[in-house]
Amino acid sequence: MSELYKQIVLGQFEAALAMFRQCVARCPEANWEDKIVNGTFRQTAYHTLFFVDFYLSTTEESFELRELHHRGGDEREPDVCPGLSKEETLAYTEICHERLISQIAVETDATLAGPSGIARRKITRAELHIYNMRHVQHHTGAMSAFLRKRGIDLDWIGRDWR
Repeated sequence: MSELYKQIVLGQFEAALAMFRQCVARCPEANWEDKIVNGTFRQTAYHTLFFVDFYLSTTEESFELRELHHRGGDEREPDVCPGLSKEETLAYTEICHERLISQIAVETDATLAGPSGIARRKITRAELHIYNMRHVQHHTGAMSAFLRKRGIDLDWIGRDWR
């Protein structure tokens, strides 16, 4: 069953990340600092990727800040993070995609049924992957609504990374 689960989650999570990437790529530079919901487009994009990266860690302790986090911020802290440039955000999306592929590949029945590794999330790892995907979809929805109001068309991506 875990192989089927991994195939489904990977395909749908890749599609969610691809739609997120599309929003970032199509956001005009003039709108990168515009407010959407509770932060700027830049901050929302960074927040989304930071938590993709964090939740893909097997434990909170195993998560390591990258060089780009020193510029973009640590979203676990109470302060609002500045985020990254559009180009850096697109590069971070690729890092998260690669991380997703490698993490899903090593999951087993036992790890998927085990604890999430995130103290605040009292769920299994299997559910954490779906939770993580939903978090991406939530922010991608806000970003796409923002862009559509500005006349920017976006494509639906039903499965996989493209």
